[in-house]
Amino acid sequence: MQGSRFAFGPFVLDPGTGTLLENDVPVSASYRGLKLLAALVGRPGDILSKAELLEAAWPGMAVEEGNLTVQIAQLRKLLGEPANGGDWIVTVPRVGYRFAGVVEQLGSARREPLPLPSKPSIVVLPFVNVSNDPGQESFADGLTEDLITDLSRIPGLFVIARNSAFAYKGKAREVREIAEELGVRYLLEGSVRHAAGRVRINAQLVDSLTGDHLWAERFDRELGDIFAVQDEVTARIVEALLGRLRTPLPRQRPKSLDAYELCVRARRLMDDTPQAAQEAHLLLTRAISLDPDYAEAYRWLALNHWMGWVHSGGPSEASRGTALDLARKAVALDQDDAGCRWTLAYLLAYERDFATADAEFARAIELDPNEADAWAALSDITVLAGRVEEGLEHIRKAFRLNPFPASWYYLPLGQALYAAGDYQAAVEALRRDETHRTSSRRFLAASLAQLGHLEEARAEAELFLVGNPDFSVRHWATMEPFRDDMLRERFVDGFRKAGLPE
Repeated sequence: MQGSRFAFGPFVLDPGTGTLLENDVPVSASYRGLKLLAALVGRPGDILSKAELLEAAWPGMAVEEGNLTVQIAQLRKLLGEPANGGDWIVTVPRVGYRFAGVVEQLGSARREPLPLPSKPSIVVLPFVNVSNDPGQESFADGLTEDLITDLSRIPGLFVIARNSAFAYKGKAREVREIAEELGVRYLLEGSVRHAAGRVRINAQLVDSLTGDHLWAERFDRELGDIFAVQDEVTARIVEALLGRLRTPLPRQRPKSLDAYELCVRARRLMDDTPQAAQEAHLLLTRAISLDPDYAEAYRWLALNHWMGWVHSGGPSEASRGTALDLARKAVALDQDDAGCRWTLAYLLAYERDFATADAEFARAIELDPNEADAWAALSDITVLAGRVEEGLEHIRKAFRLNPFPASWYYLPLGQALYAAGDYQAAVEALRRDETHRTSSRRFLAASLAQLGHLEEARAEAELFLVGNPDFSVRHWATMEPFRDDMLRERFVDGFRKAGLPE
């Protein structure tokens, strides 16, 4: 029932967007309340235990049962009585609750098609692993990711980012539907078989408007030729889309395929839990030991050092220094890699070397104008510089290139909306499920506080502190690379109102 909407009485609940309508008019309901309501209407007539409901509204958190009682009471008040009397939500003593109303499942609300860019636009869908060995899945993923990177470096193309492409992994969807959801015209799809030292790749380029196959080819090569095959596939696609051969600057390729596969596996773990970050650290360290000149591995390890300590309250001086050294090493090894450049730029901004950071960001965008992560990171730094509207433009561009982004994108989005004074929009952005693992809850608490919802703000602040027990307003304000004192004070004011520790 993922993506479904539910109708009951005069109400329509859309759990995916977190909205409740009464006779087509939006109803103001709390985030937790909507989670509970979604769980109940998703199983009408069934008795849901208190434990099930607590997990639905507060996943993975230790929450007192009284919080559930309060939210149920608020829901009953919000919904009123059904037309035939009684209650929508019935208490089952000592067990839990059940939804007593008649529910109609409406199906998913379809996303509005995104407009096509002015230049040829493409998504590289995850290549299917047709090897007998499921362990080769990461190899197929790596091929997909590298083709995305290769194509995105072509200035004449608009290329959807990795996260959004992989949102369709393992899903049978119509070509036109995918194209409309991502706002692209062309799709590259294919399969890869990796066995006995050889690799076979089938690829085809599809025009979603006509359904025509513009190009299709099979490559059967020695495994050692995999990067040459990637270059060849990229060149054929560019020629098909732009009508002429335009090749990007050559990429630095790893000398060790084992190091390459370790790096591919580590990429998948970068936006996840602290435990995943530790695993990524081991994989990347091993990759560098196998290939000491592998720039991409250094770049990801730099971010890993940075994020590993962010999870535990903020980068220490030692970890920041290590991360910066690794990022500099990555750029020295491959000066034409946009990912290495923006990583270095981001870390330099935190060292207050703003002139060099700005230059590195500009070079990263020049090298790869489709690098969505670079635009998202640049938004963060630009907003803190006081150029809020420019920062909002950057994060919107990041979301356009990456419509189904990594969860961390919502942090710079929420930060930018807060800085713009659009607190309601910030709340709506930061209450999405995708923000659950990020530290953006501090901005949610501040936004609620500025709207006068102090009780909710303090509840969110307390939940933020569970995952960030060492946070203090003073340390955060000192550490963040602000270039606008008045803007810093606006954030500090919101944090204080929300009850975050000084």
